[in-house]
Amino acid sequence: MIPDQNGSADGADKFDDEHYPAYTMGRAADMLGATQGFLRSLDEAGLIVPQRSAGGHRRYSRHQLRLAARVRELVDQGTAVEAACRIITLEDQLHEAQRVNAELRADG
Repeated sequence: MIPDQNGSADGADKFDDEHYPAYTMGRAADMLGATQGFLRSLDEAGLIVPQRSAGGHRRYSRHQLRLAARVRELVDQGTAVEAACRIITLEDQLHEAQRVNAELRADG
């Protein structure tokens, strides 16, 4: 077998990679209980930029679907899509800053 770009001969590690773009737009929308237009709006807002297949079709990762699900929850509560995307961006920035601070405290 020929190793893939991650060095794996069988590619099985892709199933464990939360950033691997395994889901088509239709499948992703079904999993979220959302429309494909909702997913396109997240792409337009810049929150989720799906990878593209060789044919130009959008492909989503599990990580991206988790973000989309968080947006969906906020939208279902009455928040505008753009505002929900901004909230999630800020939440992620806060979590990253907290992680870095914890690392620095542990090292110091």
